[in-house]
Amino acid sequence: MKTKTTFFCQNCGAQYPKWMGQCQSCQEWNTIVEEVIQKEEKRAWKTGATARKKANKALKVSEIALDTEMRLTTLDTELDTVLGGGLVPGSLILLGGEPGIGKSTLLLQVALSMPQNVLYISGEESQSQLKMRAERLDKLDSDCLLLTETNTQQIFRQITDIQPDVLIIDSIQTLYTNTIEASPGSISQIRETTAELIKFAKETATPVFIIGHITKDGQIAGPKILEHMVDVVLQFEGDRNHIYRILRAQKNRFGSTAEIGIYEMLQSGLRIVENPSELLISQKDKDLSGTAIAATIEGARALMIEVQALVSTAVYGTPQRSSTGYDIKRLHMLLAVLEKRAGFKLGAKDVFLNIAGGIRVHDPAIDLSVITAILSSNENTPIPQDTCFAAEVGLAGEIRPVTKIAQRISEAEKLGFKRIFISKFNKISIQNYTIDIIFISKVEDVYKRLFV
Repeated sequence: MKTKTTFFCQNCGAQYPKWMGQCQSCQEWNTIVEEVIQKEEKRAWKTGATARKKANKALKVSEIALDTEMRLTTLDTELDTVLGGGLVPGSLILLGGEPGIGKSTLLLQVALSMPQNVLYISGEESQSQLKMRAERLDKLDSDCLLLTETNTQQIFRQITDIQPDVLIIDSIQTLYTNTIEASPGSISQIRETTAELIKFAKETATPVFIIGHITKDGQIAGPKILEHMVDVVLQFEGDRNHIYRILRAQKNRFGSTAEIGIYEMLQSGLRIVENPSELLISQKDKDLSGTAIAATIEGARALMIEVQALVSTAVYGTPQRSSTGYDIKRLHMLLAVLEKRAGFKLGAKDVFLNIAGGIRVHDPAIDLSVITAILSSNENTPIPQDTCFAAEVGLAGEIRPVTKIAQRISEAEKLGFKRIFISKFNKISIQNYTIDIIFISKVEDVYKRLFV
């Protein structure tokens, strides 16, 4: 049989009949490689005695009967919340994240805790290494089955014998099937092995977790179609130098993508953080300049986070702008607003910004706290610890309203804050709050209230 090959872009998965220097789809250079696409007629997973094969028939919407199968709980309340209430039978869940962030630890911890029959398959660690990790997690009494294998034909033979209730694959880039003559981790292998897992999950109603590596750009490695094929895409985020991790749903066919889960990485594994606001605010003996507290929304929950700024004279001639956990382009925009609209001369000064706790925040409602932290450092005047902020700053220097303001105010009040600065254009009922709500409309108003 003649071997057939084609050319794939390793970045986006586009297919070409011949080699090209630049991918016409994603415009990346030197990402196109040759792969063998000759297939056998059968796949690794085929409908057998354990599969529930259903005949397909066109039905009206009113005639379709809803499955009443209950979701499976993972006994991890944060993961269940992000998934929308637990595992849906037959779903395929892709978990991505940077190396060393805790993807394998999270899923092994879930596998060792679940009461169901769980099969954990690792292509990256040996069984003895997995046992060492289980000892660290203090879960040696679990009934979870551990298998180290990368060939899908061998994996499905084990699955047929064990018939697990939940399957976990670590990772999809290490798997390969004999039906494709390509190396593990290639575009063809990732696509084919994922298709086999989807076929298995749907026919047996077995939830499947797969771990995916990411590229240097933060995207899940492999073809983009991988994220379209699966039911749920989870992203595990955090800074390896900090202890906090955030689990987000980038795609969820069975629930909301607004929920997040927050964990604390400890020597004994991942611990669920029930009240992250108290942990994300630094404990200080006295007021320090350059810090401001923001009321932000992460997913569906309100958090109080600390914004730290340092403004100093540029000693190297060219001012530096550095940001950790906050968009650097937005920082440049806010500095330009302070220069143009409020008259502060910051063009010859270094500005450094940091979000405490090692988390990354995209909520525009922390703009006001960023500006007040910068002004506090510039004036060397501390902001009272019982004061917080929740507002967006526009290019004209106006203080814009933000969403879910009542939830932000309630979180600030619960944590003992006495004052909160918000936009005067936010429509709220203030009769039920004991916290002092200060309405402002311009950046100059904030400066006058805090530093004059």
